[in-house]
Amino acid sequence: MNTAIKSLGQYGCEVIRQAGLLGLFLGHCLIRMATPPLHFNRIVKQIHFIGAKSTLVILLAGAFTGMVVALQFYDTLLRFGSIELIGSAVALSLIRELGPVITALMVTGRVGSAICAEIGIMRISEQIDALECIGIDPYRFLMTAKLWAGIICLPLLTGLFDVAGIAGGYLVSVVMLGVGQGTYIQGLYSGIEWNDVAMGLVKSFSFGWVIIWVCAAKGFFLHKQRTGVFGAEGVSRITTDAVVFSSICILFIDYVIGAIML
Repeated sequence: MNTAIKSLGQYGCEVIRQAGLLGLFLGHCLIRMATPPLHFNRIVKQIHFIGAKSTLVILLAGAFTGMVVALQFYDTLLRFGSIELIGSAVALSLIRELGPVITALMVTGRVGSAICAEIGIMRISEQIDALECIGIDPYRFLMTAKLWAGIICLPLLTGLFDVAGIAGGYLVSVVMLGVGQGTYIQGLYSGIEWNDVAMGLVKSFSFGWVIIWVCAAKGFFLHKQRTGVFGAEGVSRITTDAVVFSSICILFIDYVIGAIML
């Protein structure tokens, strides 16, 4: 019994310690982001890595998601005699929910894992310590460009996902299932309001900084993680933890924003 209580207490203390590290890391990064100098060439480079190189994946994921959503809604709405609502149903589900969330999860898997592994390798090879020794701020040098790029790219990638998803829904609904073209397009115009678009934008902005923040912080504090290992195995474990924790944060924030803005 005493051992179980002791283990529970140690786990609670570790959770609080990790939360403190993440909070301090975010505070340092926000201060550097708000103060000059801003290295625009690094920001552009990160935008290319996070945004441009993710475009094809996001377009394919969006198209197939829209096709699946349209197929499922067609079957459901047909049962209730409301097939004219299929355009609104596809657009609303993509813009308000599926677009921001699936885009964020895809970026987490492709970009977040790479950032965590990169920073983690720099930590175990003592490159971050070397930057500090020669007077270079590692937060400004390594993190600010990534955070700015994440905040900029996620809304843009979400917009691409939504457009591809609506086009995929059109392909299935109109071309394959025979829904009227005017019916589908009119549903888009009549069903979407500014509040729906605003919800998707707020979610995508929030997901952008959360992904980079969590994944970069996990790699940055690799040496303070209680994984029991360091080196290459430590990098692999912390990268997995970063992706899982980022995904959970995305789903939690998605619920919070949805509950506030609905």
